[in-house]
Amino acid sequence: MLRVGAVDCGTNSIRLLVADVDSRTGALRDVLRRMEVVRLGYGVDRTGRIDPEAMARTLAMAREYAGQCSELGATGVRFVATSASRDASNADEFVAGVREAFGAFGTAPEVVSGAQEAALSFRGATGDLVAAGIEGPYLVVDLGGGSTEFVRGTTQVEAALSVDIGCVRMTERHLTTDPPTSPEIAAAVADIDQEVDRAAREVGFAGTRTLVGLAGTVTTVTAHTLGLEAYDPVRIHLASTSVPATREAAHALLAMTRAERSALGFMHPGRVDVIGAGALVWDRVIDRVARDSGWGNDLTVVASEHDILDGIALSLATS
Repeated sequence: MLRVGAVDCGTNSIRLLVADVDSRTGALRDVLRRMEVVRLGYGVDRTGRIDPEAMARTLAMAREYAGQCSELGATGVRFVATSASRDASNADEFVAGVREAFGAFGTAPEVVSGAQEAALSFRGATGDLVAAGIEGPYLVVDLGGGSTEFVRGTTQVEAALSVDIGCVRMTERHLTTDPPTSPEIAAAVADIDQEVDRAAREVGFAGTRTLVGLAGTVTTVTAHTLGLEAYDPVRIHLASTSVPATREAAHALLAMTRAERSALGFMHPGRVDVIGAGALVWDRVIDRVARDSGWGNDLTVVASEHDILDGIALSLATS
């Protein structure tokens, strides 16, 4: 058993997993799992640079995470940075700050490509699906703040693509009114559908039996679909929801004001302003996959709490 630390730093949040991993079986046991919204990608789509305050927030949390990895006895840490760090012109400053925070582990942030991000997400998500008897072929969709990864496969990745649609990016680009107006939604849909069309061509949705959604947007929409009064990761993980019910929940979140979203017991405060855009992306993905897969409303839609973070931890123990 090996104790490792994994950090996933995305556009909206930074997450930590400290876990014990059996390198022979790939079994993973959580020691600590946490998430903080730092909005590293704030303004990157508009300015091409990481905002100084967002940079400071994220590096402060990186130092806190490094301290927890040390206290819990992690033998190694892998820090993966995603969309905002790929896009920003001042990414070097961010890299230097993370390297300093995790100096005791000799860890530098890896600004992974979209294909690498997709592979890690698939690895983290599919183990529990197989164990639970949920049928493939799978289309794993990791819906982040700045980008969304589409990964198709059953036992391994067969095709993958990262596209620049996400809850933060679409909010900043289009959904600026509270609640969003019909013209704003129409503009966002045009952007989203263009990228989903591209994923359909390059990854292929035909034959998909199970659509697997990862990350906070999907789990939040699932919480609303299930009618949860508080966020419950145990109930959300591997929850299967119908196409109509999931789309109805997504539409409801998009139409709400921010005050109405804040009143929902399962809603993380850091998602209140961006969940509408995320829900819209998830809705458009579900609609297209349901049609292209051939299953229609009988498509299996599953939410997973295990994702790229788990894939990062597994990669440390089995590399």
